[in-house]
Amino acid sequence: MADVGGTNTRLALFEPSDQSLRHVARYHNRDFSHFEDLISKWLSQLDETPPDSACFAIAAPPGGDRISMTNMDWSFSCRELTQSFGFQHVRWINDFQSNAYALPHLSHSERLVLQPGQGPAQGESLQLAVIGPGTGLGGAILRSQGGEHLACAGEPGHMALSPANEEELELFKLLLTKHDNIYAELLLSGPGLERLYHTLAQLRGQTIEADSAIEISQRAMAASDPLCQASLNTFCALLGSICGDFVLATGSYDGLYLAGGIVPKILPFLQQSPFRARFAAKGAMQAQLLDTAIYAITAEYPGLIGAAHAPMLP
Repeated sequence: MADVGGTNTRLALFEPSDQSLRHVARYHNRDFSHFEDLISKWLSQLDETPPDSACFAIAAPPGGDRISMTNMDWSFSCRELTQSFGFQHVRWINDFQSNAYALPHLSHSERLVLQPGQGPAQGESLQLAVIGPGTGLGGAILRSQGGEHLACAGEPGHMALSPANEEELELFKLLLTKHDNIYAELLLSGPGLERLYHTLAQLRGQTIEADSAIEISQRAMAASDPLCQASLNTFCALLGSICGDFVLATGSYDGLYLAGGIVPKILPFLQQSPFRARFAAKGAMQAQLLDTAIYAITAEYPGLIGAAHAPMLP
């Protein structure tokens, strides 16, 4: 199976007998002109029989056979992949559908509780949401009943954001001079954190010193740069707002899981940020959201775990 994000691709073989992943490899997408080239390289390095079926979790909106990625200039056909590599069956799902399918298979050590919740009544069906910033901002829900799971992808990255205080209002005004609208992924992603930092620097008349989202986060967590701290604090607040909206829009009150490449790297900062307050700041629905459990996924390969457990439909 493969977890194909906007920046990196991870591939592995799955062993059902012990639920293990073998031959795990990670590649940088920009090193390959085509997705097929990446698969060929991984298969050439296997020291055992290649798989006869595959599930690809891909950062692209759900659709038909032809896949065009949102944050990567790859386009390919599952039917053609099946023929090219001799697979008997190929299924593709959205990358956050895959994260959703992973949720029932995460151990307690592979998730961190950010907010304890009431949980569903015994015997009731379960509805969970997963959302996460990385190259973009993806999301999905998981409905579970009687041991059966169904994951459905969403696109929270293209939902609208709203300011919640005076400085955010001024930030949004400044952003609207350059962008037609303020959608979540514009600010809640790796490039979005950089955009937030640069705009906040412009608004405050301060000098830009950090060169990347990674450096902004590192300076913020080290408390060595007030502008980086303010940028990451605003990032976490806006993330809380969109997470609350996503839970409300999908009715996923049994639990919210945070995934993606950014959250695991900023967990200590996130826990002290306005994230939870902004998540619950939804008027009459505040009590409901305060009872919703929130977890951060800390598993190394949730996308691969989910792809391994996604039903292989005919």
